[in-house]
Amino acid sequence: MSLKLSSQSMQRVKEVMTHYPNKQAALLPILHIVQEEMGYVPEELEADIAEIVEVPVVKVREVLSFYTLFNRRPVGKYHIQMCHTISCTLCGHRDLLKYIKQKLGIDVGQTTPDGKYTLSVVECLAACETAPMMQINDKYYGNLTPQRIDEIFAGLT
Repeated sequence: MSLKLSSQSMQRVKEVMTHYPNKQAALLPILHIVQEEMGYVPEELEADIAEIVEVPVVKVREVLSFYTLFNRRPVGKYHIQMCHTISCTLCGHRDLLKYIKQKLGIDVGQTTPDGKYTLSVVECLAACETAPMMQINDKYYGNLTPQRIDEIFAGLT
């Protein structure tokens, strides 16, 4: 293994691999470990990860591009992901996205100059019952309004 992670994360990778019947099955947990340590999954590590789980590099890229929960580049301290599926669209996601863009002064795919916020749009966050909704890092926020967004942002430190 030539994967460049902390000794604690490498120990976790080795431990995770003992939980699966084959190395390929450990791909998702390993990607989570890499992202937890680095904040994203660097392209430079894709070959190392592929070698560990014994799959072609393209398989790692396929998984990374399929799941929006993996960041392919560095993101801000708060990664805001607005859901834009039909439920959120019908409940006003477009106006809320415009509101957030204006509030932060960035567009989708950008990070604020201070590195605090990154704004993304994702296909589905599987919480239609609380549409419109967004995810900030690992936490879901639903039933959004401009006022609620202001309250949520005010609570971020």
